[in-house]
Amino acid sequence: MNAEKLVVIGQGYVGLPLAMRAVEAGLDVVGLDVDADRVKRLASGESFVEDIGADRLGRALASGRYRPSTEYPDAEGFDICVITVPTPLRDGAPDLSYVEQAGTAVGPYVRPGCTVVLESTTYPGTTEDLLRPLLEAASGLRSPGDFHLGYSPERIDPGNPTWRLENTPKVVSGVDAASLSRVDGFYRRLVERTVPVDSTRVAELTKLIENTFRQVNIALINELAMASHQLGIDAWQAIEAASSKPFGFMPFRPGPGVGGHCLPIDPCYLSWQVKRTLGRPFRFIELADDINHQMPEHVAQRVMAGLNRIGRPVNGARLLLLGLAYKKNTGDMRDSPAVDVARRLQALGADVRAVEPYAEPQHIPGGVLVVELTAREIAAADAVVLVTDHDSFDYDLVTRHARYVFDTRDRCRGDMVERL
Repeated sequence: MNAEKLVVIGQGYVGLPLAMRAVEAGLDVVGLDVDADRVKRLASGESFVEDIGADRLGRALASGRYRPSTEYPDAEGFDICVITVPTPLRDGAPDLSYVEQAGTAVGPYVRPGCTVVLESTTYPGTTEDLLRPLLEAASGLRSPGDFHLGYSPERIDPGNPTWRLENTPKVVSGVDAASLSRVDGFYRRLVERTVPVDSTRVAELTKLIENTFRQVNIALINELAMASHQLGIDAWQAIEAASSKPFGFMPFRPGPGVGGHCLPIDPCYLSWQVKRTLGRPFRFIELADDINHQMPEHVAQRVMAGLNRIGRPVNGARLLLLGLAYKKNTGDMRDSPAVDVARRLQALGADVRAVEPYAEPQHIPGGVLVVELTAREIAAADAVVLVTDHDSFDYDLVTRHARYVFDTRDRCRGDMVERL
C-alpha cells in the first residue's frame, strides 16, 4: 500500500520542520516553494533553517519520500495539503496574497476526500471566507462534503531546543466534524498531543491570543524598564525578585524591541479585524505595539548617552553590535529590532560592525561590517552593544576587553556594563 501523499506549501521556518517530521512519520512529502534558489538548496541537502540540520534533511532526501519543488503539478494526487506561507502586514493591513496564490494554485489538484489545512497566522474567518472559496472555485468541489478543510496554527519557536514540533501541543480545527477528524488524525501522526477546538475561527483566534499576550506583557515590562532607568531603580533585579512568587506572576524581561513574524505582526491582525468589524480600536494592542516599536530608538539614545559619559561622541564612534537576528540562536532577521538599532546608530554617524554567526550575508543591513568576536575587535570598539544574546557568544571575553558595554539582554557583568 502506498504511503499517503502530503504537500507542504512553503518551505521556511514552519513548513520545512513540518515536512521533515512528516517524512519521519512515513508520509511521502512534496515541499512546494516559489523560491527556486531555496528549492535548489534543499534538493542539494543544504538547510537554511537552524532547527533542521543537514543530516536530518539528508536522511529525508535519501529516503525518497521528500521532494522539494517549485512546480504545483507535483501536488497532483495529494491526500493532505498544508499551507504555511507568509502573512505579512502591508500599510497596517493583513496581506493575504500568499495565501490567495497558494489556494488558487493548489485548487485544481483538490480531489474528493482530500484534506487542506491552513497554518499561516491570520485573522478569524480567513479559512472559511477566503481560502475555501478559492479552493472550491478552482476544483469544482465543495467543503464540507467533497473535501475536508481545517486550520491549525503553527507554534514553531526557532532555536528552542526544548519545545519542538513533535512535543508542542497542536491546536486543530475543521469546517465540520468530518474535517476536524481528518485534521486531528493527520497531526496525531506527527505530534504527541492535539487540542481540538469547535471551529476554524476559534483556532485562528487562539494563535492571535497567544502572541497578543506576549506582545502586551513585553510592552509592559519595556515601559517599566524605561521608567525604572529614569527613576534610578534596577528593573532587572526587581523582575527577578517578583519571579520568586510561586503564583499569580509570570516573568517577562525587557529587550530592544520585538521581531520575527509573530509579535510585531500577529496582534495587529486582531486589532485590524476589531476595528474593521466592530468600528473601535483594540487599545491594548495598539499601545503595546507603539511601546515596543519605540525600543530601538530608546536603545540608540541610551548608547549615545553612554558614549557621552565616557567622553566619546556617537558621530564617528566605532560600535560593535552583538547579534542582528530577532532572537537568540537563530539567523532569522525578519523585522529584527537589532537591525533597526544598527540603522539608527548609523544615522547618528557611528561606524557599526556586528557579530552575527547565524544570519546569511544577504540579510545583513547595508554598511554594517560583519566581523568575528575577538579580543581585538572588542578592544577596538568604543562601545559594545549586546542586542541579540546568542549562546555562542563569549560574554566573559566581552567584559574582559570592552571599555563600555550596553547590554539589552542582561548577559554581561562588570563595572563597564550598563543594562537596558
